[in-house]
Amino acid sequence: MIALNGVSIAIPEQATTVIMGGSGSGKTTLLRLISGLDRPNSGCVWFDGSNLAEISRRQLFTLRMKMGMVFQYSALLNSLNVEENIAFPLHEHSKLTDSVIHTIVTMKLEQVGLRGFEQLMPSELSGGMAKRAAFARALAMDPKVVFFDEPTSGLDPISAGVITTLIQSLTELTRMTSVVVTHDVHAGLSIADHVILMWQGEVIAAGSPDSIRGSDDARIQQFIEGRADGPIPFSRSNTNYLDDLLNPRPTVAA
Repeated sequence: MIALNGVSIAIPEQATTVIMGGSGSGKTTLLRLISGLDRPNSGCVWFDGSNLAEISRRQLFTLRMKMGMVFQYSALLNSLNVEENIAFPLHEHSKLTDSVIHTIVTMKLEQVGLRGFEQLMPSELSGGMAKRAAFARALAMDPKVVFFDEPTSGLDPISAGVITTLIQSLTELTRMTSVVVTHDVHAGLSIADHVILMWQGEVIAAGSPDSIRGSDDARIQQFIEGRADGPIPFSRSNTNYLDDLLNPRPTVAA
């Protein structure tokens, strides 16, 4: 089964690129490839002058120190408190002293609005706070690019708004490159400098938010407006499930 087919994209530097598309469109696979978590079966993935599809594992680990990742479910280490979670990559990948690391952690927590919560454990954090702590950890090594996998998933509207505002403001402040995968059309278009829209493993549109909004492609308009009717159908399993609910079959006694 082919997850991505003939995809060719460019991620603008020091800007926010938002990758959108329905479930199964290939956007998470694309994120895993460009972040070096997976390797493609064919083709190239260029980052900082190196092809991630061909370099050694050791070279890949070195390059990935220039990347940060905010996972969908935060992926904080449950046995470590907030400060220790953010300090973890600095202890692992640098020779900085504990006092310098403490200062860096404090700065990163200040950037995401969590200063004063250093001693809390992940289990004591709300969903929005956990996402912000994960964001601070991703920023710890001052990466060139930060990847976000569904950063607003499972959050209430206010917490989701805080996260999207942080992504936008810190991208501008730190001049980093942000790549955001999201289902949230409104949030995605509001923070994006560049949008990539996917369907069935292919890129069907790429450009500015205004160009995406103004597209006359029926698939794009259906996705943006969230309409059930249009060229993008429900999956067969979902359609059958709805048919069964609306038109229950009679039960036949044995």
